[in-house]
Amino acid sequence: MDAQAVKMLAAAIAILAGAANALGEGMLCSKTVEGIARNPEAYKNLRTTMILGCALVETTGIYALLVSLLILFVG
Repeated sequence: MDAQAVKMLAAAIAILAGAANALGEGMLCSKTVEGIARNPEAYKNLRTTMILGCALVETTGIYALLVSLLILFVG
């Protein structure tokens, strides 16, 4: 394997974190909607927690994208 192939493979592996990010965020939102359906009075608390959780999940996806771009163009 040459160096370019290794860089492409490493970038693809780093992007897998982005796919896991999408799955995690989907599960987070579905469970929040389920919780709101079961207990409508807890809407504000669940919404706030979901927004904070989505922000943290999105941050890991952005870091994965940044790492893959750094591998491709800098490394």
